[in-house]
Amino acid sequence: MYISRQLKQKNIAEYLLYMWQIEDLIRANGFDMEKIRKIVIDPYPVSDEDKKELTQWYEDLIQMMHDEGVMEKGHLQINRNTIIWMTDLHLRLLRSPKFPYYSAAYYKALPFIVELRAKGADKDEPELETCFEAMYGVLMLRLQKKEVTEATQKAIKVIGDLLAMLAGYYIEDKKGELDFD
Repeated sequence: MYISRQLKQKNIAEYLLYMWQIEDLIRANGFDMEKIRKIVIDPYPVSDEDKKELTQWYEDLIQMMHDEGVMEKGHLQINRNTIIWMTDLHLRLLRSPKFPYYSAAYYKALPFIVELRAKGADKDEPELETCFEAMYGVLMLRLQKKEVTEATQKAIKVIGDLLAMLAGYYIEDKKGELDFD
């Protein structure tokens, strides 16, 4: 919860990947709050009051996952909304002549996005979701200490650069500091 709060303010892309990881952590622990408390909350170096708040956060996420029918797969609406907001910003940046570096980063990433979608990514989902799924997939491979090919590393670097740039613009946009015209 504390990490998510910080990430949401500083790097929306990392926030989204973190929240997907939390969804998977909850699933991996069978939605069992006692397991989550023992594995995640109890070792967390915060006060008992903060642990109560963290427990409530996990309980709320579990309830939301249940209510929204994403117990086996999929993402919470709050996380899907983040993709929607970022996609909207992404499209506004591409339409504006004031952001040529962003457009260049997008067109550099586009062949990788097309390739990912051709390999089975859901063609109805936003391109940015495909990017996040690629980033998340590589994150999971690295956590499992599995090999990531050189070609995949190259693609992830380009996609990561695009998402990092978008995350920076997201913060500026939230502050009302972007001028698209």
